[in-house]
Amino acid sequence: MKDRFTKKKAIAARLCLARKQAGLSQEQVADMIRLHRPSISEIEAGRRNVTAEELAKLSKIYDVSVNWLACENTASIDVEKDKVELAARKLATMKKQDIEKILNLLRAIKREESSK
Repeated sequence: MKDRFTKKKAIAARLCLARKQAGLSQEQVADMIRLHRPSISEIEAGRRNVTAEELAKLSKIYDVSVNWLACENTASIDVEKDKVELAARKLATMKKQDIEKILNLLRAIKREESSK
């Protein structure tokens, strides 16, 4: 990776982002994979390595691929782009009428921003 993040920090950032996007607390995730909450905190801060087994469990919980969490095939990390990618994945699983509501909301936000 040729970015300001080391791979370890990039993985930590993606794990934190994926957890938040899943709407889970560190405590909930820790319970799900049978770790102490401080271990999740340390992993997300990049101060503790995540094992392959933990990464596999987390990918299932967060509904993302292990490769995405592990920053495979990624030249650099862009947290904002990652947020959009995770949001798009969620949109892909939603009902058509719910997607339309979200798109209408986005259009309204865009109109409001352009009128300022």
